[in-house]
Amino acid sequence: MNDLMTASQKMDALEDKLMADLDNAIAVRSRLFLLAEGDFTMPNGAKLQQEHPGAKMLMSDDPRLPKMPDKPTLMDFFRLRLAPPMHLLQSARHAKVAGMPEHVVLACLLHDIAVLGFIRSDHGYWGAQMVEPYVTEEVTWAIRAHQALRFYPDESFGYAYPDNYKAYFGEDYQPEPHIERAYQEARAHKWYGTARMICVHDLYSFDPDVHVELEEFEDIVGRNFRQPDEGLGFDDSPSAHMWRTLRQPTKYL
Repeated sequence: MNDLMTASQKMDALEDKLMADLDNAIAVRSRLFLLAEGDFTMPNGAKLQQEHPGAKMLMSDDPRLPKMPDKPTLMDFFRLRLAPPMHLLQSARHAKVAGMPEHVVLACLLHDIAVLGFIRSDHGYWGAQMVEPYVTEEVTWAIRAHQALRFYPDESFGYAYPDNYKAYFGEDYQPEPHIERAYQEARAHKWYGTARMICVHDLYSFDPDVHVELEEFEDIVGRNFRQPDEGLGFDDSPSAHMWRTLRQPTKYL
């Protein structure tokens, strides 16, 4: 964290650290690596190529990462690219145990997918865009809206402002104007309750002693996630490129 970050950016950084501490691993972020005689090196562009004339830019799978199937499914990405996604699994289990309908459980399972696998900033919007071609409009909207709603308590749903937000961002913190506008719009929306349930079941204090198996949600995913026959990343959907990036995060171009 640094003084140039907004409070919401600091909050995002905090949640990312909590997830990392829980899982002890995070999917490899997009970085440039060079392949020279089978070894990977952080690039110093022309200098490395001068020292290793045979070096080639990596344009294929990163052999340090588990190999993905030719037609990967959502479950494959959970297993092979999202590290152990225990935060998402714990949140989805919390919703399932509470008797939430399947579309809410799925929204909880996917709500922070961008944080774990793609990008942290504005993660509600990125995550919604990633899954939009494959889930209902309600699930997409709820994932996007939860980003703003988490800053605003709603006693009627049993959602209190998280204590750790007070500790880290101060009692007098006020969300930025665009977040306030998004909240007001969401508050009046017909699917407000669905997005609010993501906040209710979003576990802000992660329990390292609770282990949830991904297979617990295989049937729910199968019934509520439209898996493309070509595999995620190869179906020419508006978000296919995001899944391809997650598949090959160190590809040069």
